[in-house]
Amino acid sequence: MPKERAGNRIQVIDRAAALLDAISRYPEPVSLKVLGAETGLHPSTAHRILASLADNGFVERDAAGRYRLGLRLLQLGVRLHGDVDMRALALPVMEALRDRLGETINLTIREGDQVVYIEKATPSRSVHVQQLIGSRAPLHVTAVGKLMLAAGGESAIRAYAERTNLPAYTRNSITNVERLIAECAAALEAGHALDNEEAELDVGCIGVLLHDATGRVAGGLSVSAPIERRRLEWIDAVRAAGQEISTQLGAAPKARQPR
Repeated sequence: MPKERAGNRIQVIDRAAALLDAISRYPEPVSLKVLGAETGLHPSTAHRILASLADNGFVERDAAGRYRLGLRLLQLGVRLHGDVDMRALALPVMEALRDRLGETINLTIREGDQVVYIEKATPSRSVHVQQLIGSRAPLHVTAVGKLMLAAGGESAIRAYAERTNLPAYTRNSITNVERLIAECAAALEAGHALDNEEAELDVGCIGVLLHDATGRVAGGLSVSAPIERRRLEWIDAVRAAGQEISTQLGAAPKARQPR
């Protein structure tokens, strides 16, 4: 069987990378038809490569036959800057925060223009916010996403707005770039951000950034609750938990910021 090469490139790897890139651009699972159109691949070729990626955990196929990025990619992503497994390290802190607040705690990383949920700690109460591990959301409608945008500075926020056009997910989503810049800057200064029913109606979040030993943003920690149950009094507890995880990642302790 001949090797599929073009110069120093391996064609099948290029095609797999194109499919992964295409999947990553969609917040929801995407169909084979759409992926074929996005990449220019024949459906049978795309299907064969996706099947192999799924066998290796790099993509997942849902009951409707649509594709999303797999957990193995997420696991590789959180190990990208070292051998620390951030999910394993963060989970005990997340569980303690869940027990204290009685609500869903989320661990996220940034992937392109989206946040990806890579771990969660859910309460035992029957009504709580459900976040699927591996699900995605645009940066501008989530608490941690706004902080991640803010960390890149104003020019990065404007570039994000130009790429995405700031789509509205609810009537509360921020769709104006100047307002987004102002809110991101205020959130970064405060050390926490809020999602006020911006990604999903009736759901509110409080989020903080996580940092590693180099000072780089390693991820985000947030609490999600039905909006009528969310309390701003939780901010200090969320920030303390975020600092605890960051310290375990090697970040230097920070002085307590005023609210």
